[in-house]
Amino acid sequence: MATEEELFASVDALLGEEPQLPPPAERARLREAAGVTQARLAVALKTSTQTVKNWENGRSEPKEPRLSAYQRLLNGWAEKYPKPGTAPAAATPQPPAVPQTFAGPAAPEAPAEGEAPAAQAAPEPERSAARPTSRRPAAKKAAKPVVDPRFPHGPLTVLDGDGSAYGVDGIVLDCPATTIPQLVEWTLKESGLGAPRLHKNGKDSDPLIVLTAAAAVKLGLPERLEGHEQRRSLRLPEDHPVVKQVAKAKWELTQRGFGPWARIYRKAQGSQRQCVQLAILSWEALDPRSWPGVAEMEPADVARVLGVYAQRVITPRGSTAVSGLELMTALRPPTRAVRDDQTGNWVPGHNPGSLGKDPMDPAPPEATPEHPVVVHSGWTGGFLNEEAYQWVRPADRLTDEECMLPYAVGLDLNTAFLAAAARLVVGLSQPDHFHAPAFNPKIPGSWLVDLSHIELDPRLPSPFTPTGERPTGPAWYQTHTVAYAQELGYNVAPIEAYLRRETGAYLDPWHDRLKTAYVDTLADLGVTKDLDDRQFLEAMERHKDVDPALAAVLAAIKATVKGGIGKLRERHQGKNYKDGDRWPALERPTWRPDIRAAVISKARVNMHRKLLNMAKMTGLYPLAVLSDCVVYPSPGPSPLDFLPYAASGKPQPGGFRLGPTPGLAKLEGVQEMLWAIDLMEKGYNPARHIKGGDAVLDEGE
Repeated sequence: MATEEELFASVDALLGEEPQLPPPAERARLREAAGVTQARLAVALKTSTQTVKNWENGRSEPKEPRLSAYQRLLNGWAEKYPKPGTAPAAATPQPPAVPQTFAGPAAPEAPAEGEAPAAQAAPEPERSAARPTSRRPAAKKAAKPVVDPRFPHGPLTVLDGDGSAYGVDGIVLDCPATTIPQLVEWTLKESGLGAPRLHKNGKDSDPLIVLTAAAAVKLGLPERLEGHEQRRSLRLPEDHPVVKQVAKAKWELTQRGFGPWARIYRKAQGSQRQCVQLAILSWEALDPRSWPGVAEMEPADVARVLGVYAQRVITPRGSTAVSGLELMTALRPPTRAVRDDQTGNWVPGHNPGSLGKDPMDPAPPEATPEHPVVVHSGWTGGFLNEEAYQWVRPADRLTDEECMLPYAVGLDLNTAFLAAAARLVVGLSQPDHFHAPAFNPKIPGSWLVDLSHIELDPRLPSPFTPTGERPTGPAWYQTHTVAYAQELGYNVAPIEAYLRRETGAYLDPWHDRLKTAYVDTLADLGVTKDLDDRQFLEAMERHKDVDPALAAVLAAIKATVKGGIGKLRERHQGKNYKDGDRWPALERPTWRPDIRAAVISKARVNMHRKLLNMAKMTGLYPLAVLSDCVVYPSPGPSPLDFLPYAASGKPQPGGFRLGPTPGLAKLEGVQEMLWAIDLMEKGYNPARHIKGGDAVLDEGE
């Protein structure tokens, strides 16, 4: 028989337990009975609306100190709004009748906050009978969660030095980790972070943990990385205590080591990935050119910026250039499940329309001079030179009337390279070599053609060279460049070509997702499609001041476009490289300089077509063109002073048009352009100096 001391100890243990909350459906009933919205309750409990939703559908449970406060509130509501058919609160409660036998399953224990729930079975008949007041609408709402139930707290969090982890939608988690291995374990087991795959044959996005300077120091990392190398190349030495901690805990680092973007993983067990991405703010993980002002924001604001980007683009895995490339693979996974005819098992097979899982060497003229294909073959036949425009009209080709105009106005095409990627057919297979082939504009590839005989207006840049100068003899061109020569009415007779038999619009889903992200973010900043040209210019003038966080997202989306295209021909990095050696980027299926050339060729041709149409409609010729920006002499400070409009007031088709859609133009300040002109006249490459330009012209990061 139990003693009095044992009984009192058991009672004290019960009193010391955490408060017990009513079932999730009852929590929702009480809140609705009180006429309180989930958003208002979230404000009162200093949490996010999504967290309240999770409490009310059983995906997570509150923790102290919110647990006690939430229970107190629910108890108060329960006294005011008892269940229908129950006795008033003042009356002595009668214990419910207990059946002699109970065949139904026990009520499942609610998962801990951040824990992924098990699959929910349909309610048993006995369960329904025991709870006649269960609300059907609440059950339906729980059946269609707003977020993936495996990742209730979103794709990422920003960890501060006090252990507060700021997530999307204002959520704040408590992270007890004091070492990097503990942080990885917490992220994978308790945080509820991650994002679902973007394609049915793809992989879920790994959770991203962004560390502030204080959090980095707390976890044993230096506040900053110092060294003579470029910041992006800096890494912790292999004998650093944190690197040793990671290895001792049986975790691994990728070949990039422990740098500003560190990936920590274990080999996947079946389909379950074990990988966490870290980004360290004080190590300049967020390049200010791509993420202006974000590194200096408060942790909650950083989480908002990165969260919007993750929702609309992809969870960052490195620089915007890296993320742009990862997005291509996420939307066009290299493999899919196929059934093996012999064993009947499902095995990975090639996914049609993708670039496959194996790297592919380019044709010699598509490669760079240091590429093994060139060095080991002794190739001397020249190279593809499809780059963006860097052209200035010579002073002796300016008229007196142009010189007398008081203004120079810059027009910048919105994400011109993204617009060029739309419906772009590229090669998906190995290149084949042909001698004297008939030109076919539908076949992507590289053509050796002599276009030097083509005579064009000298007041316009040549569409065939990035410098805008007339070709001097046979040269290698991408299909779009040769097709444009044919479009202008000239005969083309290829000498030889490297063509691909299997083709497809590989970049289509990439273009569509980034275009939607760009247009939606601009709309959030007040720049919408329904504005007329004057309203559009006014909205663009103030859009960066509407919401600095969303303005940073917009800049990151633009950098993702340029950087992703540039990464398709990433050059070697490292001072010890020798020509002919392979470098890591060559081992990616996405090292495809021919696709990069196709995008830039189409963008440059699109630009020349608009320049030519503008000259025909208005008689105006550009002063200079740099990448996707063109400068015109103008009688006034606005593009409205010289753009062609019909009598109805609508823009004339074919020339430059204003608008927020990729490929349409916006007003751009000419100060950087004038600086670029000065650089070009001095023999420098302005793409290496101008913000954003190096992402495409210098092959990304």
